[in-house]
Amino acid sequence: MVAKIQVGKGAMPAVGLGLWKIAREETPEMVRGAIAEGYCHLDSASDYGNEAEVGEGIRLALQQGLVDRDSLWVTSKLWNTYHRPEHVRSACERTLKDLGLSELDLYLIHFPIALEYVDFETRYPPEWLVDPEAETPKMQPDAVPLADTWGAMEALVEAGLVKEIGVCNYNAGLLHDLMAYANIKPAMLQIESHPYLTQERLLRAAAQYEMAVTAFSPLGALSYLELNMAEIGESVLKQAVVQAAAGRLDRTPAQVVLRWGIQRGTAVIPKTSQPARLKENKALFDFELTDEEMSAISALNCHRRFNDPGHFCEEAFDCFYPIYD
Repeated sequence: MVAKIQVGKGAMPAVGLGLWKIAREETPEMVRGAIAEGYCHLDSASDYGNEAEVGEGIRLALQQGLVDRDSLWVTSKLWNTYHRPEHVRSACERTLKDLGLSELDLYLIHFPIALEYVDFETRYPPEWLVDPEAETPKMQPDAVPLADTWGAMEALVEAGLVKEIGVCNYNAGLLHDLMAYANIKPAMLQIESHPYLTQERLLRAAAQYEMAVTAFSPLGALSYLELNMAEIGESVLKQAVVQAAAGRLDRTPAQVVLRWGIQRGTAVIPKTSQPARLKENKALFDFELTDEEMSAISALNCHRRFNDPGHFCEEAFDCFYPIYD
């Protein structure tokens, strides 16, 4: 049994499968297998480049009677190049087509970063560079107010294409601003959060606005080693307090860190390409960390952000674009 958290008018399983960086050829069976293992929450995005394969996995699971659509929670995200209001619906419709669905449970603005539009026929997903074949390829920001994008997101709810809407990678200042103009309030804030980046004030601000929170990269550095955005020595799983809790509970260090996220009240979306890890990552609800363990793990916070556009946009896309101070 997986606990659920309230997201707007719906209830979302607190543990989901993150689909970032799962190879396209592995995705259909990974999704089908996850659903067979009891996962009913899939966290997708157009930028991940595997939504058609996610859709194939969902189709197989439905066909095999592993789940019914009403029991499945599917999240996707609006990419940066589609922030202009005239592109938001077509981006959502492309995602729905790829996933083989008529409606999303949750649709999020992926980053508070608007980039120059790239047509579907030119390149999909468009990723970060406006023209990868240019002599000096670079990211090209577009001057689109976030309020305009949010208005188009609200129109998706009104059109029945999505049930709930929300945001990713927003800071507290952007949340305050969003709440001042939103007619349909955001139901979800998805942020990077793990013991090295606890973000207590941001979680408190979200709670103040009755927004649920999903923690992506809940295991920290593990998602970023292959991208050279983290060092092997930065693994939180090696920390003594995590190891000690794992020993006391006869659980893995990863389960301890994921349980820490659940006990803080956030949903977690660990990514794995290993079927054996699916069961482990979901088995978080028959044990608890003590208050002392929770505090000791939280004390590991060192404000280490792995997914920071202020670093990777300049290094990889020739454009300095910080969104966190």
